[in-house]
Amino acid sequence: MAWWNRKREKREASQALAEKRSVPSGLWHKCGQCGEILETQRLVESSRVCPKCRHHFVMPTIERIALLCDEGSFVEEDTTVEPEDRLGFVDTRRYVDRLRSAAKSAGVPDAFREGVARIEGHEVAIGFFVFEFMGGSMGSVVGEKIARLFERALERRIPAIICSASGGARMQEGILSLMQMAKTTVALARLREAGVPFLSVLLHPTTGGVAASFAMLGDIILAEPKAQIGFAGPRVIEQTIRQRLPPGFQRAEYLLAHGMVDAIVERHDLKARLGQLIRLLS
Repeated sequence: MAWWNRKREKREASQALAEKRSVPSGLWHKCGQCGEILETQRLVESSRVCPKCRHHFVMPTIERIALLCDEGSFVEEDTTVEPEDRLGFVDTRRYVDRLRSAAKSAGVPDAFREGVARIEGHEVAIGFFVFEFMGGSMGSVVGEKIARLFERALERRIPAIICSASGGARMQEGILSLMQMAKTTVALARLREAGVPFLSVLLHPTTGGVAASFAMLGDIILAEPKAQIGFAGPRVIEQTIRQRLPPGFQRAEYLLAHGMVDAIVERHDLKARLGQLIRLLS
């Protein structure tokens, strides 16, 4: 009867596999730090912070807007400003095709959303990098929107806040993307001359041209735990200087210890901390 047992075991295995495949994907997430298996719905309810080890998962931009802004207060500006392929750039794909694909998957026309909102009742000009759109890279439209955010804060005399999560300048726009580093920094300088505060929130990751320009020029710089913050990546730096980097290099905790950021704030506490700073600086 061994053949019968093998046949039954094969049938049971096939049924188990079918049941496994019938479970919808995305119901569970595994914590990359402690390995805990977390139900997606509960993870979302906890602002995508692991309840066991406090690891901060990457948070979709729409959830971050809801987390930081008073309910229903965010009024988005400059929604019709969209990127163009001025250089006719082509690598493995045409840049226009990459833009179209990114806009479809991210649900926004470019990698930055900005407008006016309230945080604990205080009006602010606030912007959010959309990392879901080409890694939050900064091209001409992103730079223009950041400059407009600073100009709006200056005009209304309200604090400016930017939550940065970016891989840096967008290579498909070449020198046009690098020009945004100067453009945003000059707009920020005018804001600073007028005494209007700028609060910079550094998320994981904040790198490249974004880190090398306005993101590290906040009057107060906050960071989420273990966020990677820096210009070039650690591997590039090690290959350049031919030295091994210290443990934790380019992580928020390392930058705090070396005076590069003012505080590390857990996601649950970020809105309250921003509200406190707005009251102190306004």
